Order: sequence, then structure tokens, then C-alpha cells
Amino acid sequence: MSATSTARMRNPSAREVVVTGIGLMLPGVATYGDLLGPLPGEGRIDPATGLSGREMRHKDRASRLALRAAESALHDAGLTDAHATFTGVVDSTAVVVSTNLGNVDSVCEATDTIAREGVRGLSPLGLPQTSSNVIAGWVAIRYGLRGPNLTVCNGVTSGLDALAWARNLIVAGRAEAAVVVGVEPANDVTAKLLGCEQSIEAAVAIVLEPADAVASRHARPRATIAGYARARDLAAALTSTGVTEEKPFGLWLVDEAGAGAGAGAVPLLAATRRIDLEAQLGPLSGALGVLQCAAAAAHLESGPTGNVLATAGGPRHDAAAALLLTL
Repeated sequence: MSATSTARMRNPSAREVVVTGIGLMLPGVATYGDLLGPLPGEGRIDPATGLSGREMRHKDRASRLALRAAESALHDAGLTDAHATFTGVVDSTAVVVSTNLGNVDSVCEATDTIAREGVRGLSPLGLPQTSSNVIAGWVAIRYGLRGPNLTVCNGVTSGLDALAWARNLIVAGRAEAAVVVGVEPANDVTAKLLGCEQSIEAAVAIVLEPADAVASRHARPRATIAGYARARDLAAALTSTGVTEEKPFGLWLVDEAGAGAGAGAVPLLAATRRIDLEAQLGPLSGALGVLQCAAAAAHLESGPTGNVLATAGGPRHDAAAALLLTL
């Protein structure tokens, strides 16, 4: 998926992929239904207890956040037992992580150590944290998942791209389920790179499964991924996603700052309800698209008619992406 190409997902013969589980670790947000606003101001991140324990040892902050979100999402999907053991098919469950700055603090710490003490100063327990795929690796190790395992760090569209990659793995038969995690930690390094005093700390996990498998185990689908496209600009992405006046939708999860003038260039979107999660929560980076998917599921579950559109990127970025979700 290059910045100038589009990826379409409207083949009527393709497997239908649905959201079956959602898990959050986000300050100021208690449940994914709260994403529709107003925010309650009380979140699920408790640094003293929530990210501690034996399973959290020797892991970077982003991995610990991702593990807690994945735990909640798999439980929500009905894919773990009373002992938090995975009950799905381990050989064909994928893990796709979206993060742009997830372990950058670990990388900076390692380079600083090398500069001060040389390579002999590095700890063997800390080195795995410098891998670009460490977060996805820890989630897979925790639940014994041996399906495809990858990390997407693709800028502002990363979260939507990760959902599309996971969906493609299921449609292609490479996976029978996927855990998609969007995570960004908050620390001095990320704040400096983002150019703000304090960045938002967020982790959200989404479980995707084929609709036929969900029906066979009598699970509850929350939303269906109906279309996706990544293109050079927002208008092209929307066209390729299949957004038309004949297919109205009830909610647009928009990245207002990134969309810029591109948002107003699409008249049929002017009357829809809009929610800009970053305007309320702060910079979400790679977690944005996955969090938008959680908000979309909340909207569709709450009863309003109309599909949900999630978009990220625009003139300020090298590309824009759009994801269409339906019941």
C-alpha cells in the first residue's frame, strides 16, 4: 500500500470480516462507548497496579499497555477462558500492531548507553525492547499465537492500515482471526518528537474474525469492515472506499487537523455527525485508526442508522486513508 495507491475491499465474494472484541487502556475513557462523548475523565490506566505483575516484567511500557488492551479485547470476544488462556486457534491467529513511537524510548536509551559505555554496557534483558516488532511479539508470546505477526508504523494512517492488513490476512486465508493493537506510550522522548509538553498514552485492541466463524460459535459481531482505501488525498481515498450519496452514513470519525481543506471538499459529508478524537484526547499517532474503529463499533451498537466512516491523514501528510464500517 504505497502513498499513491489505493486498496479496495469491496469484492462481494470475499469473506466478511467483523469486529468481535474491543479492549482499551486509555486515560479519561472508561469504556469504548465513552468515545462517543462526553468523556468521563476517568480511564483504565493505573500505573501503580494495572501495568505491574509478573507478566509485565522486563517489558517496555508500550508492550505492557498493549498486553492489557489485548487481554480485555480477547476476553470481550469470548476467546479466553477463566484463566485468561487463549481458546481460539493459535496456529492461525495473527497479531498486527500499529505504533509509530512505541519503543523509541528503548532505542534512545540503548544508543545513549552505547555512547557512554560501549556495547558491553547493554543489558541482555533490555535488548529485545529495541526490536521494531517487540510489541507484536510479546502479545503473540503471551497467548501462544503462531499466525502472521507484524508491526505497521506508517504515520497518521497507521491504525487504519493495520486494520486493513489484518482484514486482508483473514480474507486471503492466512489467518482465521487477528488481534489488532494500536498503542503509543507517553514519555519525555515521545513528547519531544511530537513537539508537545505531554503526549497522550493510549492502547486499544480490536479482535477481527470472519463472520461465518463468529456465527458458528454464537459470538456477537460489533461491526463489519466494509471498505478501505489509502490514497494520495482524502477525496481519492473516499471515492475508492465506496462512499457515495446513495450510501449515507451516520458518523464520520475525522482527523480534522490532518484533513484540512480536503474535508470541506466533499459536500456529501458536510451534514454528517463528526467526532475528532485527537481534538478531545490529544495526539494519538499510530493508535488513532484503531481507536476510531472502537468508536465506530460503539456507534453501530448504540442503534443509530447509517454506516460509519473513519479517516486519517490529508494535505499535511503523505497520504490519507478511509475505512468504512457497517452493521
